[in-house]
Amino acid sequence: MTIVHGALLLLCAAGFVAALHMERRARLARRGELREESVVHSPRARVLLGTSNAAIGAFYYAALAAASFFFSVPAVRTAALTAAILAALLSLYLAYSLIFVTRMTCRYCWTAHVVNWTLLALLSVP
Repeated sequence: MTIVHGALLLLCAAGFVAALHMERRARLARRGELREESVVHSPRARVLLGTSNAAIGAFYYAALAAASFFFSVPAVRTAALTAAILAALLSLYLAYSLIFVTRMTCRYCWTAHVVNWTLLALLSVP
């Protein structure tokens, strides 16, 4: 395993943990058990097809980690890079939303955004 591959796996693990934490908060909010204000109450917490961003993120990080073992297959690497581009673009939109629309702090959201941008940088290197 290369250093870059190890870094990619660590980033996927960090993103996965952040996504699971936010998915737990989203479940609590759906059941009415989340008492404080949270970004999971925002319409932007479910950007794609009504599914929580956190659930999509958890799937993305797990799938990217698994796919990373098959990057020698050009189609797999291309699909991973495409997914990373889409994730980074979605993170730009959600970061903008955090700063200018919801105006809420969310460490786990920012963790995921930084992970997404860093993953894109790693995958962009041939």
